[in-house]
Amino acid sequence: MLKPQLIAQTAPLADENNFVYWADYRVTVLGDRLFRLEKSPERKFRDSATQAIWYRNMPAQQFTLSGDHGRAVIETPVCRLILYKERSQCFVEIGELRRSLNNHGNLLGTYRTLDNCNGDQHSRPWIEDDVPYQIQLEKGVCSKTGVAILDDSDSLTLGEDGQVKREKANGTDEYIFVYGADYRGAVRALYALTGRAAFLPRFALGNWWSRYHEYTAEEYLRVLNRFEDKNVPISVATVDMDWHYSTNVDSEVGISEKGKNGPEYVGKSVNNLGWTGYTWNKNLFPDPQAFLDELHARGMHVTLNVHPADGFRFWEDAYKNMASAMGMDPSAGLQVPFNFTYDRFINAYFDLAHTPHEEMGVDFWWIDWQQPDIDWHDPRPYWQKEVDPIQEKYDPLWALNHYHYYDNASKHTVPMILSRYAGVGSHRYPIGFSGDTEITWKTLTYLPYFTATASNIGYTWWSHDIGGHNFGEKSNELFLRHVQFGVFSPITRLHCSSDETMTKEPWIYGGAGYVAEEFLRFRHKLVPYLYNANYLNCVEGLPLVEPLYYEWNEYSAYNYKEEYRFGSELLVAPATQKAYPDGYARIRAWIPQGKWTDIFTGDIYEADEGGKEVCLLRGLDSIPVLAKSGAILPLSGDNTNTVFNPTNLEVWLYEGTGYYSLYEDGLDQLNNAVLFTEFKSEYSEWNGVATQTLIIFTHGDASVIPENRQVKLCFKSVPTGDARLFIDGEEMTFTKRLSDCVEVLLPFEADKTYRLEVSYPVKNRLQRWQEHAKKVLTEAQGSNMHKRASWDILSGVTTEEEFIETVETLPVDMAAKLRIKEVL
Repeated sequence: MLKPQLIAQTAPLADENNFVYWADYRVTVLGDRLFRLEKSPERKFRDSATQAIWYRNMPAQQFTLSGDHGRAVIETPVCRLILYKERSQCFVEIGELRRSLNNHGNLLGTYRTLDNCNGDQHSRPWIEDDVPYQIQLEKGVCSKTGVAILDDSDSLTLGEDGQVKREKANGTDEYIFVYGADYRGAVRALYALTGRAAFLPRFALGNWWSRYHEYTAEEYLRVLNRFEDKNVPISVATVDMDWHYSTNVDSEVGISEKGKNGPEYVGKSVNNLGWTGYTWNKNLFPDPQAFLDELHARGMHVTLNVHPADGFRFWEDAYKNMASAMGMDPSAGLQVPFNFTYDRFINAYFDLAHTPHEEMGVDFWWIDWQQPDIDWHDPRPYWQKEVDPIQEKYDPLWALNHYHYYDNASKHTVPMILSRYAGVGSHRYPIGFSGDTEITWKTLTYLPYFTATASNIGYTWWSHDIGGHNFGEKSNELFLRHVQFGVFSPITRLHCSSDETMTKEPWIYGGAGYVAEEFLRFRHKLVPYLYNANYLNCVEGLPLVEPLYYEWNEYSAYNYKEEYRFGSELLVAPATQKAYPDGYARIRAWIPQGKWTDIFTGDIYEADEGGKEVCLLRGLDSIPVLAKSGAILPLSGDNTNTVFNPTNLEVWLYEGTGYYSLYEDGLDQLNNAVLFTEFKSEYSEWNGVATQTLIIFTHGDASVIPENRQVKLCFKSVPTGDARLFIDGEEMTFTKRLSDCVEVLLPFEADKTYRLEVSYPVKNRLQRWQEHAKKVLTEAQGSNMHKRASWDILSGVTTEEEFIETVETLPVDMAAKLRIKEVL
């Protein structure tokens, strides 16, 4: 039997009051917009959990059943499901709308791996005349038609003993999501069936260093020292596969050194016999314990890469015990095959090969499974079998993700793994490793869409090889743009291939590297915001990265696929194309209705109902990251590898009315307490004076935050103004810092209520345009005489109409004109 800690707790049996049996169908009404539709000519229906679906124990639902021998009508308060004996004739009615159950309009989900992908195409540049083929994303639970179908027919049964059974649906097994444009509702319904999105440890949200390179311990630490010298924080240290003996075993270990002569290797070299290994390479890491201790002393967490496909060979430290555990004679030196269909192997795999490393300090595992499925009845390695891998039924990747995550959960308060996507339900086992992408602009262009679209199947924590993995080209600009996207993606993990002339160390990329380093510092500032989004994803089913159409059911929201929501406060439009010769990238973006402020440039964009399409110009120093009206952005003012709840909390506030609840806990300090800090901001105007009022209070356990916390409030939309501070109703003095905006510094006590009022003159739109134009002209390249003349013209304009007409006539280059026109 499996160890108890590896067995998932599920609740697959539905309330019998929710069943409808008609013809050869069984319908389970799981919600007023959610149905399970099974069709079995033998009327054999499945009540067990599957690899994807774990929970069907919803309470009794309100619905009616009507119809005759020709059809059945199941009606809930929201919609009607109409059944005919032919599945192809069934449909759903929502009011006056009728939708066939054919998945047309499905907004798609995600994909197993982007290995060898150049943009949205698989390619193999090492093969002459290779023909790339298109990536086909799997289906999601969101649809333009309002009805999406999730097919669980081929998902295998998950038994109560925690093991997968060689059993799938007897017929078809589908879930019908009738959520219209309520895409968040559809994803929450998916989580109700599969289990909610897993909660990430806080350290996962910082910067990761990774490189496929045969590091020595000293070389690895030298790289980390360079990051430290440049004040670039790293929270996760990744060591790829060369931490262990593997591909060069002859030179690394030597058969004679082990005193073995395994029958599989008689008369042949054991070089390049796969990438599997579990024994530290002492030639590279002579003292693994000291190496791991040093990484932890620097405030980092550690993950090691493992390719488990080749099982266990005679040179492994764990070989003797593994062979004995599997009933094999260790003295024979025979390979112990990988077999995740066998409970004895699974238990030994963790106890003998992984736990010892975890006891040394390995925090989690990067599972790098790249092989085909395996045969239930023949556990030999795939290269020793004459089978068609496409016909196999059991995907070891799912099992590796599932059992690795549960094993990690038995040892950590907040578990985590890093692995490829293995189908619906994979959000239970974060984080996703998207694979070895090519270093091209096409790849960078595809990643924002790929990342956001994965939310349609609840998969919200993709980790990409930031900077790209292999092939392609070295381009300083491309690297920087990739890092900028990576900072505003779920996970920021720098990584690349083993090519000796390739690395993602920022200092290799000239001036672009300096900007990249600044963005990596900003990533750690973002951790309070990211961790809050992590909490909302787990508890409320809200993804960190969402397609635009989750919030705006507008035509343009479906078409701007590289733009996305980043948490509750921000909109991101990455730069994914080369800059023009004038030094500016052109980013085509859609501005939704309302007022939006770029957090880097301070530019303000306004759009009426329906939004507007714009072309945004950005130099290498930034990408468009827009804060909504009334946005409240909590940031860390600390600068360390650790990402604990900050001693110095910065809060950036943007003009408008807003609300933000900041979640903090003590899980990384083994403290289960929780604290919420509430920020309520209100904007008002009176007699030409604007007032931004901010109220701050907490509820929960203040033990999770530092006792000496300092809060810096930055009113980003207010360059100057008068401020008043009230603590528990009493007006108090405070420190007001001179900066490019109103900044207020205050010692923070969690048991007090703070009220801050900032008043300043109202500026009309023309005044804002003129300020923007002055900044653009100051930054612009070209004749200072022409720049001054342009400013003299624009500063004398008295109407918005005149301003718009005048821009085209300015004696400056086209880039400056376009930059000025952005905000109009």
